[in-house]
Amino acid sequence: MSKIFRFGVSLPKELIEEFDKLIKNKKYNNRSEALRDMIRQELIKKEWSENKEVVGAITLIYNHHKREVVNKVLDIQHNFQKEIISTQHIHLDHDNCLEIVAVKGLPQLIIKLTDTLKSLKGIKHSTLSMSSTGTNLQ
Repeated sequence: MSKIFRFGVSLPKELIEEFDKLIKNKKYNNRSEALRDMIRQELIKKEWSENKEVVGAITLIYNHHKREVVNKVLDIQHNFQKEIISTQHIHLDHDNCLEIVAVKGLPQLIIKLTDTLKSLKGIKHSTLSMSSTGTNLQ
């Protein structure tokens, strides 16, 4: 288990008041928990910018009746099978589907996969949720 280090932070009154509102809205128990999450988020961004192995989730919303969109999504996924660790397909209604693609690999390839998928005609919405393998986070 890692040791806990305490340190002081000086902030303008207005900034700490806004931070405390954020903490309350996000249901943190205290400032330390919120700061830990903010620091971890910045470390994850650093991993992505340094081209280290990362993980994430790509979500796609599309109309499966749109000509060839399903086949094109599958073809692209086959081209990135090294980066894709899992997919989940969900029928939202008669027309719309949600596809969740769990990915692991180098950021440049995951971003390329995301951009390739979201540029397909018929994709209504796409997001990439970037995360870390957790090896550098405490």
